[in-house]
Amino acid sequence: MLSQKLTDALNEQMNYEFYSAHVYLATAAYCSAESLDGFANFFLVQAEEERFHAMKFYDFINDMGERAVIKGMPEPSNTFSGIQQTFEDSLHHEKEVTKRIYQLADIALDEREHATMTFLNWFIDEQVEEEASFDTLIQRVKRMESDSHALEMLDRELAGRSFKPGE
Repeated sequence: MLSQKLTDALNEQMNYEFYSAHVYLATAAYCSAESLDGFANFFLVQAEEERFHAMKFYDFINDMGERAVIKGMPEPSNTFSGIQQTFEDSLHHEKEVTKRIYQLADIALDEREHATMTFLNWFIDEQVEEEASFDTLIQRVKRMESDSHALEMLDRELAGRSFKPGE
């Protein structure tokens, strides 16, 4: 049985993961409006991945005999100054997710809740990958500067991204 503090924190993170999917869906919509369909695909896949993360929390909470509580979410940003900002905002968002996962892990550690600590290790590893991915894309976009050909090449590359649960 989880403490109420840990259950509440797990629910909060589950809802934040659903919010993250919402953030990336809004970012995809911006990219689509800019006729950058590959970038839109990248963010649609990212949204799907975030929903998968949320459902991992949902399942864990239920498996631990607690109740998942779904709450409303704030409106995500729908305005960007350009493609570089979409990735910079995304990196900032992922750093916030990392901070929240660490705080959650600290609660589990303080409570010596080993099953939760093991569960959260997957997310800790995932966040390293998420931040590195966005940082790499930011560097690539910066190198393009105003080279529309390079932007089109990256757009085509990102169009091939897909989501496979567990990878």
